[in-house]
Amino acid sequence: MLGRVRTAVAQLVGGLGPAPGAHACRGPPVGGGFSRPAFLQLTSEELQRADDHAGRAVQSPRESRRRLPWSTGYAEVINAGKSQHNEDQACCEVVVVDRRCSPRCNPAPKECTGEAEGDLCFHYWGLFDGHAGSGAAVMASKLLHLHICDQLRDLVDILQDSSPPPLCLPSDSRALPAERNRAPLAQADAELRNDALPRFHLEKAVSHESLVIGAIENAFKRMDEQIERERTTRLVAGGCCALAVVYLLGKVYVANAGDSRAIIIRNGEIIPMSREFTPETERQRLQFLGFLRPELLGNEFTHLEFPRRIQHKELGKKMLYRDQNMNGWAYKRIEEDDLKFPLIYGEGKKARVMATIGVTRGLGDHDLKVYNSNIHIKPFLSCVPEVRVYDLTQYEHCPDDVLVLGTDGLWDVTNDREVADMVTEVLMSYEPNDPCRYTKAAYELVVRSRGALKERGWRLANDKLGSGDDISVFVIPLGGPGNYT
Repeated sequence: MLGRVRTAVAQLVGGLGPAPGAHACRGPPVGGGFSRPAFLQLTSEELQRADDHAGRAVQSPRESRRRLPWSTGYAEVINAGKSQHNEDQACCEVVVVDRRCSPRCNPAPKECTGEAEGDLCFHYWGLFDGHAGSGAAVMASKLLHLHICDQLRDLVDILQDSSPPPLCLPSDSRALPAERNRAPLAQADAELRNDALPRFHLEKAVSHESLVIGAIENAFKRMDEQIERERTTRLVAGGCCALAVVYLLGKVYVANAGDSRAIIIRNGEIIPMSREFTPETERQRLQFLGFLRPELLGNEFTHLEFPRRIQHKELGKKMLYRDQNMNGWAYKRIEEDDLKFPLIYGEGKKARVMATIGVTRGLGDHDLKVYNSNIHIKPFLSCVPEVRVYDLTQYEHCPDDVLVLGTDGLWDVTNDREVADMVTEVLMSYEPNDPCRYTKAAYELVVRSRGALKERGWRLANDKLGSGDDISVFVIPLGGPGNYT
């Protein structure tokens, strides 16, 4: 599998790639330069309009072209000039997971019909909010789902078997799940009563759900490692926040590393499916790392937090502070080391790690340093996502129940309730069986969050400042595979 991923990256050619659809665990070409999601199928003229900061035309899949899985709605718009290109990327795929085979095995690609014996396939959506260049976002949008596929390959039989997962996989990958679960005790142990067995025979309960979560977490790590390995040869610039959704065996897994957001709207109720990872939300993790490894601070920063920068004349005075163990505040006497720049500076959207970056999880950023220094910031940035699970089989869903994914360009100016109300308003204006209603909802979310261009910039309907950032939105109906066309 990893060889296939490397081959996909090596095919650095221009173009938009194939339309979305079922494919085996193999990679599409990774295009070079500026590109938009392949499923948009933009013409060269449309691509030029998508790259226009002045007009900021909203792009969404055309109904006359191939529809996305589950009749998923999507829309995007470029920023108002903060970067040369739209640094958001997106992906929507259906992926077949092949069993891991011996080196001599070379399975042919197969369609994700769900009918073949032993088939395991997953539906996948991903949003990647790039910063300091679009390279990492483009690479992750092409390849993260393939890393997830690779991590699931050992689990094809296990996930489809109701027995508890085996603690160890045998060297013979062809062994049946039932055989894997039979782990006979040694002869001496068999003679002991169950309650007399040594404690090291106690086993922790591991669910199938936790195996999928672990596969997704490891896939993010492998993706980040690949970006690091190939960042110079493939010109992979910057980093990206990553928000990925996997539908597998009746459950929706939402993995978030960054400040994008996902919510479920079900019968008017809002269910958060992610949380943003920022210097403020991860303050204690960052401070603890700075405390354990002060060399990472480069003798320029302090892991302690103060309400404001300390002045030299305040040495010896007592000031409020908090460290990695504190949620509240206390007073401490100011020492020389406290005059260093704080590891976390600013608050709200202006909070930064080492005065440089405003997100603390994501992919890439391996070369990121504090300005005019040799202090690397990557050790403080995690690529591991938080994964939340929603069981689709536990509820009856109506056509208006949806999962909304959005990059921070949406959420900077629109809160959860406003998004839910907009989506509900649009969906109610269309027939429940109209598949274009979800694209219209995504389109309207982007339009209203972007605002209209006026003399004082892009403005919302209430005349507040609209989003000047890239905005990308998925609206996914929770009706499930029944909507797939």
